[in-house]
Amino acid sequence: MRIAILGTRGIPAQYGGFETFAEELAWRLVERGHSVTVYCREREPIGNYRGAKRQYLPTIRHKYFDTLAHTGISTLHLLANPVDVALYCNGANAIYTWLPRVLGMPVALNVDGLERKRKKWNALAKKWYHLSEWLSTFCPTRIVTDAFEIERYYRESYQAASTFIPYGAELGPVEWKPMLGLAPREYFLYVTRFEPENNPLLVRESFELVQTSKKLALVGNAPYAQEYIAQVRNTKDPRVILPGAIFGSGYRVLQSHCFAYVHATEVGGTHPALIEAMGRGALILYLETPENIEVAGGVGIPFQHDSLSDALGLALSMSESERELLRSSALERVRQRYSWDVVTDQYEALFRELCQGRG
Repeated sequence: MRIAILGTRGIPAQYGGFETFAEELAWRLVERGHSVTVYCREREPIGNYRGAKRQYLPTIRHKYFDTLAHTGISTLHLLANPVDVALYCNGANAIYTWLPRVLGMPVALNVDGLERKRKKWNALAKKWYHLSEWLSTFCPTRIVTDAFEIERYYRESYQAASTFIPYGAELGPVEWKPMLGLAPREYFLYVTRFEPENNPLLVRESFELVQTSKKLALVGNAPYAQEYIAQVRNTKDPRVILPGAIFGSGYRVLQSHCFAYVHATEVGGTHPALIEAMGRGALILYLETPENIEVAGGVGIPFQHDSLSDALGLALSMSESERELLRSSALERVRQRYSWDVVTDQYEALFRELCQGRG
């Protein structure tokens, strides 16, 4: 099959979950004999990446127009260069998904979570995301949801059926290498975009209330949240390390060898960093939202906004055998539910089904 992936910043992954998703899915599909094109905003010096073609197109560098502008331009390119099936990422792009169908190309749309609940968006942007939810129910050929909570939401709110395919993760830790002046198992870790609904400020302030010699590595950045980022970075606690965004091998090392991984996002579907930390065998502390409970319930330590410092203290006070039981349980949960190979099987089956139906 000829497959196109639109709506992300592109590959290699250097931003967030959709970019990691596009990279991991694309190269696995290529290995299975398919031709995959990933539409990209960031130009890299090499054309193809891990066997997938990267199609670079311009965009408008603006908080509110970046995604829509690039996906619109990508869609025009796609119409002139048709494929067998297209996968759009991000529910905001639903408005474009009917266009390839006019030319007979079936389209799947991964809607992600309820983006309109993010605090970074103004009222108009939230209305657009709400409208896009409705458009998602009939513009694409098929909706894809990556969390049962999001599948339920579309079913109950719009009477719209969707195909549930979870996010994936690699399994097992990678070898330690010295980073950021840290030592294995001597730091808490949180990797996220520094945006209010991801609560990095809450994590930093809660950690500062805990008496421990361990450090907190608060990894991440965001393109359009400078004022909030300044608040997150405004600390005098020498235990808090703020290195900015880290991707690739460094990211994998940090997740593999942290004392515990803190996950504090409250908006979205299945969060990639949470599953990836579990797949590395990390001890998980997670904010109790329906989506996070779906992923980590029973294999991590839950907390509320006002109880994170208590959860951090609990992780420190547990016996090592208790911590290891949770770590191994988290890894096994990913092995059973969130393997990238299984995820690729499901997308490949979906694409074949859509191609048989066409449009």
